[in-house]
Amino acid sequence: MLSRRRLLGSSAIGLAASAVAHPLSATTPRRTAPNLFIGTGGTGHTYPGATLPFGMVQLSPDTGVERWETCSGYYHSDGSILGFSHTHLSGTGIGDMLDLLVVPARGPVVLQPGTREKPETGYRQRYHDEHAEPGYYRVALDNGVRAELTVTERTGWHRYTFPAGAGHILLDLSHLVLDSSDSPPLIADALMEIEADGTITGQRQVFRWAKGRKIFFALQLSRQPDRITFYGDDDAEQSAGSHKVSGRRLKAVLHYADAGKAPILVRCGISGVDVAGARANLVTEARHWDFDRTCRDATARWQTALDAVKVEGGTADQRTILTTSLYHAQLAPTLFSDADGRYLGMDGQIHSVPKGGAAHSTYSLWDTYRALHPLLTLIAPDRTKSLVDDMIRQTAQSPYGPLVWPLQGRETGTMMGWHGVVPLAEAQAKGIEADYAAAWPAIRRRSFDFTAPDKDNSKGRDLYDRMGYVPADKWFESVSRTQEYAYDDWSSSHLAAAIGEKGDAERLRKRSGNWRNVIDGSIGFARPRFADGSWWTPYDPVQLGHMPKPWWRDYTEANGWQATFLNQHDVYGLIRHIGGDGKFEAKLDALFNAPSTLPDNAPPDISGLVGQYAHGNEPDQHAAYLYAYVGAAWKTQAMVRRLCVEMYKNDPDGIIGNDDCGQMSAWFVFSALGFYPVDPVEAAYVFGSPLFERAEVTVGKGRKLVIEAPGNRADTPYIAAVTWNGKPWTKSWIAHADLVKGGTLRFTMSAKPNPAFGRALADRPPSNGRTPA
Repeated sequence: MLSRRRLLGSSAIGLAASAVAHPLSATTPRRTAPNLFIGTGGTGHTYPGATLPFGMVQLSPDTGVERWETCSGYYHSDGSILGFSHTHLSGTGIGDMLDLLVVPARGPVVLQPGTREKPETGYRQRYHDEHAEPGYYRVALDNGVRAELTVTERTGWHRYTFPAGAGHILLDLSHLVLDSSDSPPLIADALMEIEADGTITGQRQVFRWAKGRKIFFALQLSRQPDRITFYGDDDAEQSAGSHKVSGRRLKAVLHYADAGKAPILVRCGISGVDVAGARANLVTEARHWDFDRTCRDATARWQTALDAVKVEGGTADQRTILTTSLYHAQLAPTLFSDADGRYLGMDGQIHSVPKGGAAHSTYSLWDTYRALHPLLTLIAPDRTKSLVDDMIRQTAQSPYGPLVWPLQGRETGTMMGWHGVVPLAEAQAKGIEADYAAAWPAIRRRSFDFTAPDKDNSKGRDLYDRMGYVPADKWFESVSRTQEYAYDDWSSSHLAAAIGEKGDAERLRKRSGNWRNVIDGSIGFARPRFADGSWWTPYDPVQLGHMPKPWWRDYTEANGWQATFLNQHDVYGLIRHIGGDGKFEAKLDALFNAPSTLPDNAPPDISGLVGQYAHGNEPDQHAAYLYAYVGAAWKTQAMVRRLCVEMYKNDPDGIIGNDDCGQMSAWFVFSALGFYPVDPVEAAYVFGSPLFERAEVTVGKGRKLVIEAPGNRADTPYIAAVTWNGKPWTKSWIAHADLVKGGTLRFTMSAKPNPAFGRALADRPPSNGRTPA
């Protein structure tokens, strides 16, 4: 089984970062500067370096590669920097990438990094005066070098200012994330060479998480070095005058007799296709040597992206967290097609996107279908259109059909289900036009062809179809599998209906009710069930399952408490199954009030506990909003406000769990605005508790959604009344189709709950295509 996370060490608390405050405006809200160090401590797994929205290059400092805390390559309190590499993952629970580390150095050449505890034993450097903002990063290394980074979409730009005297730049192509489960070879087919025009090119194949992925680079220097020394495997120095080196773990040192004469600029293009693609990306996007101009362009790109949501009110820290969350929500999926449109497909072949299109990587779909993709659909529909077109192409190309967790042309199969269908169904339901029929044959194979190839994420499909659930004595994580497969059936049924496949749509819709078969209605809990129909006993909802093997679990990164509320698409069916409104409300109360104890074998992802609710992980992140479905919207409001305040901080340790490619951040953006997509495919938002007094949201084609909550304070979490475009609104939800037209959503907030708001059956949110009225 491929688990996406492993606890390798204890987390550390990062140092507090300063907030940027703005006075309240009576007219248009202003954007607050983000704090890019939020999430770089604790278990947030973010990085502070330079990138563009959804860019191919993420040029950032690396501080470590061997601990779970450094999945992104960076951990705020490590105290020393290895160097600066060109690709990073944001907020993931497995590490990879960190391609081509660049190390500005002085003194004797050192080829090994040294240790975090004793950086002086290697090329690591302690540092100070670290600064990060969207599209730009700088730091002063203790060796006297000032390092600055910026980017275009496909190129990374470095500017190194050395003190007077000699210096050198190390290119370490052996640098990568390590893990105790890894087995060699981790790198194959590595090559570096200097070409006739002085460009240094290279490649490697990496067998870390996305096993077998390939990366290519082309690097140019504003000042040619006096000499270059290549090093092969085991740091074997190549003969003088060598122009290339091949092997597995390669390095090169660029020597400058007078490095301090003038700043040394490095610009590096990367590609997932070939060296020619990396060179073409460099030629296309790096037409000059003006670092500051490139930085200004990057800043402008981010200003446009971050202007999508502006807020007033709240605290200075909350405004900073909001903008930072919006930033983190626009890092992935990452660009994967070259400037000429070529990309490596999921079938291992080179394809080209249509003119104006783009291919992407880093789809963390088990996480991001919940809030990240819905947020983009709301604030950046053109971006969503591009991503949807890409997912359709790659779904058709992949031998595994719907995308799961693709990384640079490799399907990792990480997590449960085939949730690539969810953003497609959501986009279709929200009016994004695309050729959904082109993806249908691959989706149908995954749904009904039980001879189609599987990865860990889709095992047991035949049993799920035949028996109505995945038995716990046949496959690990069987309870979550059944529930996740059911949600994907729900999503796929919408796509089938939209393209006229009525028979398949009905079969999928019916099968989407299989979630019932792993919820024991007699006790009201998700419970492992065996092939003979019996339930696991003795049952304890805190445990991870019956564990016949050390690594075996019956839930995916959850326990019985959290899995009980995993259902997003048939909430009223779940309410009936549990025993009706009263019992369901009491079950929710129990979730949030149970002792926050976990078994010793619980994964670190089950974090941010409020009772047994785990905000630091995805399976139950919609649970606070479920009160609205039993007419107790005021309890949703109280809990959502609490989660916004307690689970996010303006601090390196400011995200309670992995940010998961922006999912945790997108949850905050939605919830701070006052609504959340419990089931994205339903195309409706359930009201929570807005955090600010005013927000302006760009919802496409120049339309503005204005959200007002005048006088909103820390002690007014409750909704007393709502108006939409000046008219009273009694529902505890609102449709996506309404919000994207633009308008004004006005909340009257109160320190006291209004139990009558949203209580009527007709005012409760829709689920499974219906309301309880």
